[in-house]
Amino acid sequence: MAKISSPLTLLFIFLSSIMINHHHVVSSKKWCVATLNATNTQLQGNINFGCNAGVDCRPIQPGGSCFIPNTLVNHASFVMNAYYQSHGRTKKACSFKNTGTFAATDPSFGKCVYAS
Repeated sequence: MAKISSPLTLLFIFLSSIMINHHHVVSSKKWCVATLNATNTQLQGNINFGCNAGVDCRPIQPGGSCFIPNTLVNHASFVMNAYYQSHGRTKKACSFKNTGTFAATDPSFGKCVYAS
């Protein structure tokens, strides 16, 4: 069995540490999205609340990068996440009267990029 020299061992440990830390950072990201049981009235209320609270809602307007698919759940999820990301990333900032939940997978698609 070949003996690994000390500098190579240190390099391996160093590179392994970088990969472990990088993986931890990537996996700790969260996005706030609408729950599947939220009503259309609740979703529209979440959009109104977020847009009135300073979220840039231009992406969900006709011609915007997140307008298609033109559904309340997609538009609400985009706005809810933008609010969550810009308001401390706390559980409360994603509550939306229990119509918000966390996603560990980036919900971005095509030109529609969700903040993280």
